[in-house]
Amino acid sequence: MHKLIFLIFVTVVLNSCVKENTSTDPVNNPVDTTMADKKFSGTFINGPYGVVTGSAKIYFQNNQLILALENFTSSNGPDLHVYISKEVQPVNYIDLGRLQSVSGNQQYQLTGSINFSEYRYALIHCQQYNHLFGSAELK
Repeated sequence: MHKLIFLIFVTVVLNSCVKENTSTDPVNNPVDTTMADKKFSGTFINGPYGVVTGSAKIYFQNNQLILALENFTSSNGPDLHVYISKEVQPVNYIDLGRLQSVSGNQQYQLTGSINFSEYRYALIHCQQYNHLFGSAELK
């Protein structure tokens, strides 16, 4: 009986530690470039744990900074997040939230005052395993 309870406990614990992969449904939420000023942009390069293509662009629209992922694709993984970071391997970063999808045009609002001479990278990063999937240097 104790073995059965232990087996059930281990199964529940292991399953609760695994996060679901990111959505594969394409997102199509492009920035209206006729109403926005582009401030910075960069092209994604692959990280050691994924393949990422497309671009990251910072726009100013309606008194708001927006990070746009355009023509974007990424390898899938659990717990993928979008960061603005001071380094390629994130130590000092701002988490913009979970990646909406592994493909498509996506927007993430930036809050507060961000010094882009310091925060020069957009990253796709797996929080659960601390794995970098891809980065774009914002210039």
